[in-house]
Amino acid sequence: MSFTEINLFGVYVAPMAPMLGASWLIVVILRRIADRFSLLRYVWHPGLFIFAVYMIVLSSMVLFVASRGGSWPRLT
Repeated sequence: MSFTEINLFGVYVAPMAPMLGASWLIVVILRRIADRFSLLRYVWHPGLFIFAVYMIVLSSMVLFVASRGGSWPRLT
């Protein structure tokens, strides 16, 4: 597994940065779905639950990218 820097229009970005942003967007979508169906009222601590879901999505994304050989699409 080797993560290399991403060349984003001439600026090298750590490979974790796009994964953080992508997982945040996924969690925002999941939270809106949960709010739509009032699912968060069944959770003891909604903020802690959302953070746990974020960590699960982020770690799943990192493991998925690592299993594909650490290659991330280049935006040049």
